[in-house]
Amino acid sequence: MQELTIRRTVNGERIGVVVVDDQAVFREVARDVIRATAGFELIGEAASGAEALRCVAELHPDLVLMDVHMPEMDGVQATRMLLGSDSRSVVVLVSLDDRDELPAAVEACGAAAFLRKQDLRPSSLRDLWQIHGTRDKEVHDES
Repeated sequence: MQELTIRRTVNGERIGVVVVDDQAVFREVARDVIRATAGFELIGEAASGAEALRCVAELHPDLVLMDVHMPEMDGVQATRMLLGSDSRSVVVLVSLDDRDELPAAVEACGAAAFLRKQDLRPSSLRDLWQIHGTRDKEVHDES
C-alpha cells in the first residue's frame, strides 16, 4: 500500500483520492488523471480489497476509485465492507467492462457510481465529485 500525506480539506479545496486496483498500469493512469485534475490530490493507492480497507481507514479519503474485478476480495465486497464501517468516503466502482456486463451485485453494493476505466479523465472526475461528493463533511487534519 502506497501512502501519501495530505492536509485534507473540503468545500472547494483539495479532494483526497485513493485508487484501488490490482493492475499497476491502471493505478498509474489514474494517478496521472488525478494529478491533472485541479482540486484533486492522490493520497493513497491499494492493490487489493483488503489493502483498500486499511488504506481508507488510515487516510480517510474523500473519494475512492475502486476496481470491480480483483482477486481474493473484489471491489464489490470491499465497497460493502467500507460503506458498512465509519467511512464517509464516496466510492466509485471502475471497470473495463460496460455496466450491463457486470454482476448484479455491483448495483446493490452501495457505491455512489460506476465509471468505465477508459472514461476516466479530469472532466469525469470533476463531474462525479460534483454529483456525488456534495454531502456535508468534517474537515480532518491528516498530517
